[in-house]
Amino acid sequence: MSEVDLKKFFLEQVPLFASFPADKVDAIVRQSQLTTYEGNEAILETGDEARNMGIVITGHAEISVTDNTGTRTVISQLGPGDVFGVMSTLTGDRITADVIAGNRCYVLLIPQNVYASHILTNPKAVAYLSHKLLDRVRVLSAEIVGGQTGAPAASADDPYALSLHTDAPGKVLALNIGISQIHFGIYDTHDLGSDIHGIIDNADPAVARIRVTVGTQSRSAERDPFPLTELFRVMAESTRLLGDAFELHLQDVTAVGHRVVHGGSKFASSVVITPTVIADIEALSVFAPLHNPVNVEGIREAMRQLPNVPHVAVFDTAFHQTLPPYAYLYGLPYELYKQDGIRRYGFHGSSHRYVSLKAAEVLGRPLGELEIVSCHLGIGASLCAIDHGRSVDTTMGMTPTDGLIMPSRSGSIDPAVMIHLMQQHGMSADQLATLINTSSGLKGISGISSDIHDIEAAASNGHHRALLAHKAFCYQVRKNIGAYVAAMGGIDVLAFTGDVGETSAAVRSLACQGLGYMGIKLDEEKNRNLERIDDFAIVSADDSPVKILVIANDDERLVAWEALRAIERNDLLLEMREAQAEAPIPIEISAHHVHLSQADVDKLFGPGHQLTPEHELSQPGQFACAEKVHLVGPKGRIANVRVLGPTRKETQVEIAMTEQFKVGIQPPIRESGDLANTPGITLEGPFGSTTIERGVICAQRHIHMSPDDALRFRVRDKYVVRVRVEGERELIFGDVVVRVNPAYRLAMHIDTDEGNAANIRTGMLGYIDEIQSRH
Repeated sequence: MSEVDLKKFFLEQVPLFASFPADKVDAIVRQSQLTTYEGNEAILETGDEARNMGIVITGHAEISVTDNTGTRTVISQLGPGDVFGVMSTLTGDRITADVIAGNRCYVLLIPQNVYASHILTNPKAVAYLSHKLLDRVRVLSAEIVGGQTGAPAASADDPYALSLHTDAPGKVLALNIGISQIHFGIYDTHDLGSDIHGIIDNADPAVARIRVTVGTQSRSAERDPFPLTELFRVMAESTRLLGDAFELHLQDVTAVGHRVVHGGSKFASSVVITPTVIADIEALSVFAPLHNPVNVEGIREAMRQLPNVPHVAVFDTAFHQTLPPYAYLYGLPYELYKQDGIRRYGFHGSSHRYVSLKAAEVLGRPLGELEIVSCHLGIGASLCAIDHGRSVDTTMGMTPTDGLIMPSRSGSIDPAVMIHLMQQHGMSADQLATLINTSSGLKGISGISSDIHDIEAAASNGHHRALLAHKAFCYQVRKNIGAYVAAMGGIDVLAFTGDVGETSAAVRSLACQGLGYMGIKLDEEKNRNLERIDDFAIVSADDSPVKILVIANDDERLVAWEALRAIERNDLLLEMREAQAEAPIPIEISAHHVHLSQADVDKLFGPGHQLTPEHELSQPGQFACAEKVHLVGPKGRIANVRVLGPTRKETQVEIAMTEQFKVGIQPPIRESGDLANTPGITLEGPFGSTTIERGVICAQRHIHMSPDDALRFRVRDKYVVRVRVEGERELIFGDVVVRVNPAYRLAMHIDTDEGNAANIRTGMLGYIDEIQSRH
């Protein structure tokens, strides 16, 4: 944006500056900072010192808070011209909510001293800011009173919603169907002390080895290999070894959670499984060809055995969908990301999410103000930087092979090494895959084993390669801890989990060594004496500014926990549909029309002309005018286009997609008021004409709602939903934006093209079929 365009933007499109002269705006901008933020990047974070008030110039962002359960509540959506950071800048208190960029944002940050000397001295600006502040406090109060859409069921006894307890008794079955092993867990939601864990090891093609445990009791068995269709019979037989009371009975199962390795960019949370979800998982097999197909086989068999209970897909990648682009992009041509999805996705998401919630519970602090480095060190190993409840970076990449040196995986290596091995050693793609996944890491360097305890025993006996492997592994963990502290600008909690993270005191000690200057101080005695943990242990020194935790990992329990959370969200969606049965959404066809600024009214109809209301529209305060204008484009014109009132700050023209060819311009599909980078057009009236440089759009289909409507439908402002419209040609409209305002009346607006295509008439009814996006 040029300096001239920037000045025009501030003078014409920032309500805060409406009462300021041009020279005063120039002075404010010169003393402020213009900054760019990428999508998912934090602009302001809870707990930060109040240094700046901000104004969004381009892009969109959201003001949000995170509760104890990790659920993020959006207080306000921000677009061009909107302000943020008002309350903290005004009071001097620390920031009380996060401001997160939704896409690439260009922002003006106004320092506190400039804000005080230039803005607080303008009564109209103060009145505007007070009004905005009051609106946001009202929204936040409504959220607190009304509860959180999609939030897990937190309670006074379980404020972080980590329990598997449910109101109705039953058992949750968690399945992790792997290539050579099947892990399962059975969790009684009323008897939380009787968790059953099972492992079926099929690595030996001649025999299946089975081990089941409950509490301290464990039983083992061997049997002939079996097809997946017999899995449930084998699980029942195996659990019976623990005693009749622990045998798996399918009629007791109320939900099934399935671990799925790769959800790509498609899934940002666990989801209740439908045929569409299965198809999406299969399509994502391109990123996990060894895992996703096996996961789908397990899902199909479980749904065949248990057709009447909800099944949930729990994705390893979902938690990391909050990574900003600069953290997930590789240094490859951008087209490979856009066309083929080649980017960093990250894994162990459920584990890292659980660690963050458990850490908040242990500290007794809100998750939304903590900076956490989570170290999941097991068969696979990854670190995650969790900033205010959001994953902002992680070591694994497009596949689980990237990142740290692992027990048998190579971790990050120079890509040219692979080319060298192909050219100089004649290795095939399959041979390379075996090399980096099963023959490398600790096993490859030591030449002994992939088991950390075997390596530590050999290292203590002077085995040089074992010692080297151990040092290399711990060095990479320590290096990445430091990197993530730098990425977040601080750290409150360092947490270890996974088989290695929980059982190797030596790894924890070396990983923390030399990090005292970061506030990370390990109590060596506590660490050394820690043998077995059932929940968590604190191993930091009493005077350590950073809390160091060891948290028990239970992969199957995490799958069960995520499954219950997804079912709760799905139940809310069903409640929303029930609400619609009582009050469906009226559909209105919106023909082409024009909203005029007063300056353009004067040019088209004469100086001082006031628009003439002809009849009211469905939205309170809006009306169709007697006035009409002609639209003139490079190729043609559209005559007698109705003007709608009242006047706006900037002229906006809304036409249907088919009309763009008539006038010779190509307007984007936009929400009303989002006019950045839109084409202009000439308008002709009885007095004269005017040419606007921008302002022509095809309106994005949308629903107007009052706050009461939004509460009933379980949606919020800016949610994107699918709407089913019944009629002669029933169809579903996707990408429908929800717009919530106290002045709105319930109605969905589509344009004439959409209405004609589906034979829809004003007055027909629509039903929200699905929430596509909560942003």
